[in-house]
Amino acid sequence: MKLLGRRNDDADDAGAEDTAAVPDADLSQESAESAGTRTTAPKGRPTPKRNDKGKKRGPVAPAPMTAAEARQRRKEARSTMTKEERKAEKVARRSAMTKQRERMMSGEEDYLLPRDKGPVRRYVRDIVDSRRNLLGLFLPLSLILIFLMLAAPKLAYYSPPFTLLLVATMFFDGYLVVRKVNRAVAAKFPDNTESRSKLGLYAVSRATQLRRSRIPRPRVERGAKVV
Repeated sequence: MKLLGRRNDDADDAGAEDTAAVPDADLSQESAESAGTRTTAPKGRPTPKRNDKGKKRGPVAPAPMTAAEARQRRKEARSTMTKEERKAEKVARRSAMTKQRERMMSGEEDYLLPRDKGPVRRYVRDIVDSRRNLLGLFLPLSLILIFLMLAAPKLAYYSPPFTLLLVATMFFDGYLVVRKVNRAVAAKFPDNTESRSKLGLYAVSRATQLRRSRIPRPRVERGAKVV
């Protein structure tokens, strides 16, 4: 029994000596390999994917500040495109512009110009579009008058009084439009902070345009009641 005990003790001592004889470099290499295979992303970051290891993401260029800068960037980008790519880019840009204009003509708030945005401006447009405006005839009548003066010089004698009558009529109709718009806006939007002069100028400028050329497109018919 003592011999067996001594042999076991000797075996344990030999195993301990073998373990102690392993070089420190081998142990450090094994620990580094095991640590390298079990690396995890630090807290607050997603676990990296294998597909993203080879990707290099450069800095993103800032957005253009002006329209001229945007045109310059498009010009530089098109210089590196092929003929087919430039053609496809032109078609896509034209399609996007057509869709944007159609949405602006339909009166979608996100695509309107800053001067046309807001419920107050929409209400003013409806009032102007619902009435028959003499202001819209100013430009056509002026062109007809000029044409008649060139075609028949004898009519030039009657042009000054006719022009004064036309201008007086336009001023009177513009006064009626401004008064109607300001009264209606004051009644419907008592908390409106926009000045009466700006609303009146906006209404007059829309009334002077032909109905088909107004932007956005009229939503109400002539003679309709706007509430």
